[in-house]
Amino acid sequence: MTDVLEIEGLRTEFRIAGQWRAAVDGVSLSVARGETLALVGESGCGKSMTALSVMGLVPHPAGRIGGGHIRLDGTDLVGLPDAALDTLRGDRMAMIFQEPMTSLNPVMTIGAQVAEALILHRGLSRAEAAKRALAVLEEVKIPSAAARFHDYPHQFSGGMRQRVMIAIALACEPALLLADEPTTALDVTIQAQVLGLLADLKGKYGMAMLFITHNLGVVAQIADRVAVMYAGQIVEQGSVADIFARPAHPYTAALFAAIPRMDLPGQELAAIGGRVPPLDAMPAGCRFAPRCHKAGPGCEAAQDLRPLRAGHAVRCHLAT
Repeated sequence: MTDVLEIEGLRTEFRIAGQWRAAVDGVSLSVARGETLALVGESGCGKSMTALSVMGLVPHPAGRIGGGHIRLDGTDLVGLPDAALDTLRGDRMAMIFQEPMTSLNPVMTIGAQVAEALILHRGLSRAEAAKRALAVLEEVKIPSAAARFHDYPHQFSGGMRQRVMIAIALACEPALLLADEPTTALDVTIQAQVLGLLADLKGKYGMAMLFITHNLGVVAQIADRVAVMYAGQIVEQGSVADIFARPAHPYTAALFAAIPRMDLPGQELAAIGGRVPPLDAMPAGCRFAPRCHKAGPGCEAAQDLRPLRAGHAVRCHLAT
C-alpha cells in the first residue's frame, strides 16, 4: 500500500521561560491509503499536537516545528507557506475535532458550512455546492437532511453535530483524515454509530486515517495499527492484534490494566501513579521510569525505539 502520510523525526516545540521545549519529540509515523492508525495515550502526551503539526496549525509565535518532515503524498508540509497550506487543509487533508460545538460556526447554517469547503476548494457555484453538500449530509446519515439543511448548530444534538463535522471534513474527499477524539463527548450508542460511519466512509473513499484517542476499546473497533505515545514520544507501535495480545512496553501494559473488566465483579480499579511530566521537567532517561514499577538499572539512559518482532517496535530495554 502507498503511504499517504509520512512523519519523520517530527519535533514540535514551545517556548517556556525563554527555552524551546519539545511537546512532540522525534516522532516517526506512516499511514497508508485505506489504513487506520490509532494514536493513543493519556492527555498531555502530545497526540493532538502531532495532528495539529500535520495540519500546520501549531500556534505561533509560542510554538514551532523545530525539525523533521511531514509528507502528504510525497509533498513535505514543513516550511510550506500559509497560502499553500490553506489550499491543502479541507481539501487533500481534513480534521475532525473533539468538540463539534466549539468547532462549528454558530451563526452559519449547517448546509452553508458544508458547502463552504466545496466553494473554496472545488470552485463550485453556490447552487452546485449546496446540492453536493446536501448529498454529503445524507451520506453521513443526517435524518431529514433536506429539511435540516438551513438549521443552525445549536439545533442539533451532539451526535448530529459530530456527523456534520464529518460531512465538512469529507466534502472534498480528502486523502488524509485526522480524527482527534471525535467520540469523547458522545454516549456509547452514538459513539458506536459514529465509529461505524467513519469505517464505512474510509472504505468508500480509500482514505488514510489517523485516529487519536485514549479509549483502547475504540482502538480495537476501528484501527489496523496502533502507536502508543507518552511524553511526546512513540513508546510502542505495531498491529492492533499484536499489541493487544502482547503489549511490550510497561506503559502500554499499564493502560490495559486500567481498563475495568466486566467479568470480574468486585475488582479493584487499577491506576497509573503520578502524571505525565511537564515539558520543562522531562526525565533524562526513560520518560516513563518515574511511574514504572519495573524501573531499574539501565532506565536512566535514553531509550531508542527498536524492533521487537516483525511490525512491532518498542522503546524499552526491558521489553522482550
